[in-house]
Amino acid sequence: MSTATDTARVAPAGNPVSQSVRDSMVVAQRNLIRMSRIPEMIIYGLIQPIMFVVLFTYVFGGSMQIGGSTSAVDYKNFLMAGIFAQTVTFATASSGAGIADDMHKGLIDRFRSLPMARGAVLTGRTFADLVQTALTLVVLAVVALLVGWRVGSDAPTNAGKVLGAFGLLLLLGYAFTWIGALIGMSVRTPEAATSSGLIWLFPVTFISNAFVDTSHMTPWLRHIADWNPFSATVQACRKLFGNPGVSPSEAWPMQHPVWASLIYSILIIVVFRTLSVRKYRSATA
Repeated sequence: MSTATDTARVAPAGNPVSQSVRDSMVVAQRNLIRMSRIPEMIIYGLIQPIMFVVLFTYVFGGSMQIGGSTSAVDYKNFLMAGIFAQTVTFATASSGAGIADDMHKGLIDRFRSLPMARGAVLTGRTFADLVQTALTLVVLAVVALLVGWRVGSDAPTNAGKVLGAFGLLLLLGYAFTWIGALIGMSVRTPEAATSSGLIWLFPVTFISNAFVDTSHMTPWLRHIADWNPFSATVQACRKLFGNPGVSPSEAWPMQHPVWASLIYSILIIVVFRTLSVRKYRSATA
């Protein structure tokens, strides 16, 4: 019988909720320290979204039609909510790869042998990834300002709405991180986690309102894009940022994007956290 199996029956002592919070923070701290010692993880994570900002702004900027205008400035302000949302969701792949790497090296088995709350390992990991995503968003927002993105370019806004938009982005990123956690627990290698973590992200992010006005799509494709959880957050951010691109739509998520974004993200967290923790409990050494 393996060590993990022998000790898996050791139950955490004390109040289960406080024990879970304490253990999650310890695991999160461990992952944040590890990230700080490997700065290239953060640097390379920033390069891709910055490249998207530059390429879409300067290559496609003058050829995209937003609200009947082909102004490069309008497209720049339209684009940034989509780039922000894409950046927080693409962090899913690194989360899955990190968990798969911990599984591959036996670190998860070591955690399972300790009297820890069962969900603490995954919660701590996803929280650490959320901190990294927040840092990435800060840097990306600065780059966006440097290339000319401005809040309130199409409608009045304020600091509270702008912070609310970034809060919705972080909530979406945290929700998608739990999808990455389930993928990381379900594959055998970090390479497989990275590949499987990106395959489904491309249709989710591109069949949406992130980069183009969905009114130019065929009806059936626009219907998918309008009900895409990713589109709801992008639409909500454009509305809160006061940027152009909030085009009329009969789909409920597009008419109430803030509420739709909250409901979608919370639903994804509940479903995929439950599945991930269940997978963690049943994982074998």
